[in-house]
Amino acid sequence: MKRGLPFEIFVALRYLGARGQRAALSLFVWIGVGGVFLGVAALIVVLAVMTGFQDGIRDRIIAANPHLLVFQTGGRALNDADSVSSRIREVSGVRTATPFVLQQALFTAANGATHGGLVRGVDFGAHGLRNDVKSQVRSGSLTPLVDGEPAILLGAELARTLGVVPGDAVTVISPQGAITAVGMVPKMRRYIVAGTVEVGMFEYDSSLAYLSLPLAQEFTGLGKGVTGVEVKLVDAFDAKRVGRAVITKLGFPYWTRDWMDMNRNFFAALQLEKLALFVIVTIIVLVAAFAIIGHLVLLVAEKRKEIGILKAIGASNPSISAVFFAVGMTIGVVGTVAGSIVGLSLIWLQNTFKFIRLAGDVYQIDYLPMKLSTGDFVLIIGSTLVISLLATIIPARRAGALVPVDVLRYE
Repeated sequence: MKRGLPFEIFVALRYLGARGQRAALSLFVWIGVGGVFLGVAALIVVLAVMTGFQDGIRDRIIAANPHLLVFQTGGRALNDADSVSSRIREVSGVRTATPFVLQQALFTAANGATHGGLVRGVDFGAHGLRNDVKSQVRSGSLTPLVDGEPAILLGAELARTLGVVPGDAVTVISPQGAITAVGMVPKMRRYIVAGTVEVGMFEYDSSLAYLSLPLAQEFTGLGKGVTGVEVKLVDAFDAKRVGRAVITKLGFPYWTRDWMDMNRNFFAALQLEKLALFVIVTIIVLVAAFAIIGHLVLLVAEKRKEIGILKAIGASNPSISAVFFAVGMTIGVVGTVAGSIVGLSLIWLQNTFKFIRLAGDVYQIDYLPMKLSTGDFVLIIGSTLVISLLATIIPARRAGALVPVDVLRYE
C-alpha cells in the first residue's frame, strides 16, 4: 500500500480495477460512470438551452420595448406629458422618460398589399430614444423623421410584406376614422418610407412602424395629447421598484406597467418548461444510480471472503462500509466531472460557432443560445452527487454489517 494512502481508498481502487475473471465487474463500473456522464451532460445542455433561449428573448424584449409605461386611468389622453415626463425623470433609476403615441393601423402599398400593425409615435428630439431607434435602422435613414418630414419607419418584415423600400409611399389607415359631412370615414395619411428597422423579433418587425410624435398626434387625433410616457431605466430588472416610486411621485390618476408584467405569461411558460425538462432528464441520473447500486451489490457478493478476512484481521465495520462507499462515490464523481467537461464544452462551441441555427420568424431569435447560470450548475452537480451518495449507502452498510465468522464458514 502506498505511503499516506488511506486503507479504505487503496482497497476501493483495487476493486474498481478488477481484471481477469472479474472483468465483468469493471463493465458495471463503466456502465455506472457512463450513465452519470450522460445524465450530467444532458442536464447541463438542456438547462443551458432553456436559460439561453429565455435570456435571449428577454434581452430582445428589453431592447425593443420601454422598461416602464405610464398611463392615465380611464384610457384618457395624457395632456400634460412634458410635466409628467420631467417629474418621472426625477425618480432614482430612470434614464429617460419621453411621451409616446400608440395606435393600431392598416398599412397599404401602391401595389395593393395590405397588412395590419401598430403606429408608434415617439419624440425623436430625445437624444437617448433617438439613439435606441437609430441602432435598429437596417436600411434608409432616420433623418427625415427627426426633421419632421411626413416620413415613416417600417419594421423590416412589414416592409417586406408590403413590398416597399425606402423612397416608396405607404398609406396608413386609422380604425377610429374621422367625422365628415357625409358621416364617419376612415382617416388616411400618406407617408414616405424613410427606412426599415429590425429588432430581431418577428412579432415586432412584422407589425411596428415609427412616426415622429407630432405626425402621430395628428394621425390619431389626440392634438397635443399622448397615449402615455415610456420610461427607460438604468437597470431594466429594477422596474418593479422604480414603478412603485413613479406612482408615489405622480399619485392618482396615473398607473404603470413594466416589461415583466407585459410578458409574465410568456416567461412563466418558459420557466415551467425548463423545470419539466430538468425533472425528465434527471431520470437518466436515476438510472445511473441503479447501475451503481447493482455494481456495489455484485461487488459485495464477490468480495464476501475478502471482507471476512479483512474484518478478521481487525478492519472495523465503518472501514468496510467506507471501502464500498468510496467505490460508489468514485463512480459518481468521475461521471459528474466528465459530464460537466463535455456539457460545458458543448455550450462554448455553440456560443462561439453557432452551429445550431433557428428560424427567426418562429423562435424570435436566429440561433440557439446557451447560457448556464451558476445556480443551475450547482444544482446539477449537487443533485447528481446526492443521488450517487444515496445509491451507495445501502450496499455499503450491508458490506459493513457482514459477520466474519458466518462469511468464512461458508467460503
